[in-house]
Amino acid sequence: MVADSNSQIAWHRAQIKRHREALKALQTGRFRFGQIAGAKSAGQMEKSIGELEAKISASERIVATYERQIRRPLGTDFGSLKNTSWKDWSSYNGGGR
Repeated sequence: MVADSNSQIAWHRAQIKRHREALKALQTGRFRFGQIAGAKSAGQMEKSIGELEAKISASERIVATYERQIRRPLGTDFGSLKNTSWKDWSSYNGGGR
């Protein structure tokens, strides 16, 4: 993976990776050891899983928004270039974002 020049985006990418690993551990542990129906720990585990999924989706939204803002046009033909919005992209970022 290429290093991010924006430290906030790099942090969110690291959080996504960390939260996905934790979510995988919780979900595999749930099936490996089983749950007793109606146990309090089952409700707590579901709550933890929901919180992790919410954190992952929030970080993914932030990273996706950033990538849409910095993405350069892929095509160089006239048809694709004339449909590109150039107001949000420039070669000089100026550190404003």
